Amino acid sequence: MFVIIGYLVVLGATLGTFMMAGGSPKMLFDMKEVMAICGITLGVFIVCAPKDVLIRTIKAAIGSLKGNGPSKDEYLDLMKILYELFMLGRRNGLLALDEHVSAPESSSIFQNYPKFLADEEKITFLCSALRPIIDGKIKPDQLEPLLKAEIDAKKHAAHGPINILHLLGDSLPGIGIVAAVMGIILTMAKIDQGPEVIGESVAKALSGTFLGIFIAYGFINPLTNLIEFGNESEEAYYICMSRAIGAFARGLAPIMAVELARRSLESSLVPGADDLENILKSSTSGG
Repeated sequence: MFVIIGYLVVLGATLGTFMMAGGSPKMLFDMKEVMAICGITLGVFIVCAPKDVLIRTIKAAIGSLKGNGPSKDEYLDLMKILYELFMLGRRNGLLALDEHVSAPESSSIFQNYPKFLADEEKITFLCSALRPIIDGKIKPDQLEPLLKAEIDAKKHAAHGPINILHLLGDSLPGIGIVAAVMGIILTMAKIDQGPEVIGESVAKALSGTFLGIFIAYGFINPLTNLIEFGNESEEAYYICMSRAIGAFARGLAPIMAVELARRSLESSLVPGADDLENILKSSTSGG
């Protein structure tokens, strides 16, 4: 929502001041210049990266319009899930977690948190992190480096769309100049048609330069920055999860393992220590 509001402010401020000076909005958006800029930008976008990165870029852009990173409720759900799993493993042994990890879609714990269960990437990370502990194939102190390597791989993959959008943001002013130069070339062919025709043609050509700069700095660059913030939030979510799992694997009590994860987050994203403990214990006793 805030993204759309911000874009509307950018557009409204630009058009509003131009109209106050006596201009018409259609003077800024000549259709030939728009088509040239959009077409060239699309071509650059298609060429600049592999198909899977392009798809991730589109998804990242759409995702940024919906929200930026995990919410406070999502973090609280994560804390509850981790606590319930850890308590089950502490009471009944680690093998009791096997049915939940092997088939999370039928898990009585995960079914209580449909939003988390619907996120395939997060549920896969959690289950694959718990699997070595259950199987006993890894020592506790070897688990966290393994999870860190997986998080680093996710971070690297998430940076692909950032690189593409940086490229587009840097390229758009130049693309706008290309469109403007094409307009000037056409203007020179009309040099014998009088100042009114030439003036109108030059104005249309200059709208290409305006559009390239306007789209780059008013839309693409802010979107790139927003996606970067979203990536950092997602990374913090996985780091939080990995720290709790690593602490549990080292033998910390479930409540302390979750508390360690809580302390790795901003205070605005999670309740205080006492409040979280009461929430976790009440949710477990209620289940």
